[in-house]
Amino acid sequence: MKRVFVTGMGAISPNAIGLENFSNALKEGKSGISSIDTYDTTDHTVKIAGLVKDFDAGLYMNKKEARRQDRYAQFAISAANMAAEMAGLKEKNFDPSRAGVIVSTGIGGIKAFEDEHNTILNSGPSRVSPFLVPMMICNIASGLIAMEYEMMGPNYCIVSACASSLHSIGESYLKILHDECDIMVCGGSEAPLIPLTVAGFAKMKALSTRNDEPARASRPFDVDHDGFVMSEGAAVLILESEESVKKRGSKVLAEIRGFGASADAYHLTAPHPEGLGGYYAMTKAINQNNFPIERINYVNAHGTSTLLGDTAEMRGVRKVFGDRISNVSINSTKSMIGHLLGAAGAMGSVATVLQIMGGFIHPTVNLENVIPELADLDLVPLKYKNKQIDGALVNSFGFGGQNATVLFVKPE
Repeated sequence: MKRVFVTGMGAISPNAIGLENFSNALKEGKSGISSIDTYDTTDHTVKIAGLVKDFDAGLYMNKKEARRQDRYAQFAISAANMAAEMAGLKEKNFDPSRAGVIVSTGIGGIKAFEDEHNTILNSGPSRVSPFLVPMMICNIASGLIAMEYEMMGPNYCIVSACASSLHSIGESYLKILHDECDIMVCGGSEAPLIPLTVAGFAKMKALSTRNDEPARASRPFDVDHDGFVMSEGAAVLILESEESVKKRGSKVLAEIRGFGASADAYHLTAPHPEGLGGYYAMTKAINQNNFPIERINYVNAHGTSTLLGDTAEMRGVRKVFGDRISNVSINSTKSMIGHLLGAAGAMGSVATVLQIMGGFIHPTVNLENVIPELADLDLVPLKYKNKQIDGALVNSFGFGGQNATVLFVKPE
């Protein structure tokens, strides 16, 4: 069996920029949720979000090029830069035809779209930017990253709502597993925080309106939750074959041992009430290479902070582990950073690898009153705990009932 390893990562999160800062923030339970200060929220019911503060794209890419890219692409390229540096890819010591990029997004360059829509309304078509289309399209981040590192292998973007980036990681894993590639750059990026998108999710009653307490608004598994918090950011991982790791002398952070994908086939936005779609994705990931379920002792949950979503996911998790559920720690990274939509699965993956490396489980912050149905689960409320993770499932589920699970394990 071919083996696939994680050898580099980059993260731009609402609560930290860079891996070391992000790891520390996770352990501390640091919230990245704050009041929206990028537009006037007077008439909006939702006034909070997970904003990335103090981000300077010019630190990670050419400043002129940065001005020609939407914020989501800036995030993606910057996170890829961090990951590539960590993995030693900047030396370009690989076969370019066997190195690919699948960096995804749920929405793409929505800010660029909004800006140029205002331009055509206020100033006419002659004033529309010639960069609008490449700024707006969802696949441009993957294309730009490939150009930067001269990677001529598979290059595209997967759009499956909030499962987008985890599907990207899973498909990248399969590219290496099936010997199509030696190296894959994968993950996701999102910058959706404009008035229209926030208002759209708010009208669905999907978002928290705990505007006076931003840091306490994202409350997965808690009876007092009132919806998720929209966020922005990016997370990118470098995957390599065992042969590539040996040839390039790469440092191994974790190993991927399985990927599962499924559909709820149930409802436009609600999950299957028994979590069957998630269950199928998780079991497929575990069974792909017959990884011993006894070695899986952690789940990075989708855990958005909605009653239907959180309870359905945990029903699926119970079905996977059965009597072993008491040995499995479960948390939600979204409790600290909110929901990064298309980038959520990649950010959960980076958080999971950091926990595998550091031997800890980060807290599910704001978990003060557990939903009664979930009271017997180890949801790691409020404070981190030390624990060696042997195997970990990362879940990511999207509107449309699209589900993904990736199995990460501690490298041997």
